[in-house]
Amino acid sequence: MERIAVECTGVIKDFGSGGTKQRVLHGIDWSVPLGATTFLVGPSGCGKTTLISIIAGLLTATAGRVRVLDQELTKMRRGKVVRFRADHLGFIFQQFNLLPSLTAVENAAVSLVVRGSSLANAKRQASQLLDRLGMSPNKNKYPNQLSGGQQQRVAIARALVHSPQIVISDEPTASLDAETGHEVMELLREVASGEERAVIVVTHDNRIFPFADYLATMADGRIESFRKNDTCVNN
Repeated sequence: MERIAVECTGVIKDFGSGGTKQRVLHGIDWSVPLGATTFLVGPSGCGKTTLISIIAGLLTATAGRVRVLDQELTKMRRGKVVRFRADHLGFIFQQFNLLPSLTAVENAAVSLVVRGSSLANAKRQASQLLDRLGMSPNKNKYPNQLSGGQQQRVAIARALVHSPQIVISDEPTASLDAETGHEVMELLREVASGEERAVIVVTHDNRIFPFADYLATMADGRIESFRKNDTCVNN
């Protein structure tokens, strides 16, 4: 029996209130398996980023239940959600969200420092991961000294450095050339190679579709289909 990383049941999300209320998610039922890379695809504005933000505990659902690694986020207090996210999740933001006063290696080390690691140990692990992402010459540069693609690699390193059980990524290859995008996806797939790990990727980049074990298609705030990917590179 397939083990589940994330389970959404009847998830609804509204923004605004009264006459300005807009329903973005319409009762999402979706289960994401452990040990796999799952892509969430669909047109802009269909609710993909809202859904993964709820799964990551960055937004709160209006109604419904979200279970992540057998923990029900919708019943957790906010402080516990923050701690759970720091311990178990890695989130790669589409807008990078790097701290401008920190170097690339310091930004990449943040996830470990938050979990109590010494700065020296955190920077050592972050440096090794940045090397794998081709950032060796740029590790001591600040975000404003980096290109968009380089900033994306730092954001990816920050999400992966603490070896999270679940990585959630919003357009991870949007600022990358084809070769670097493939290298990043190979690294993300390594994260999901264990039975207790999973990767969820929101993307419009069809160049990386072969890296998906599963494809979920979303439209108008609903999951329209969820299937195994017959063209996956592992098949």
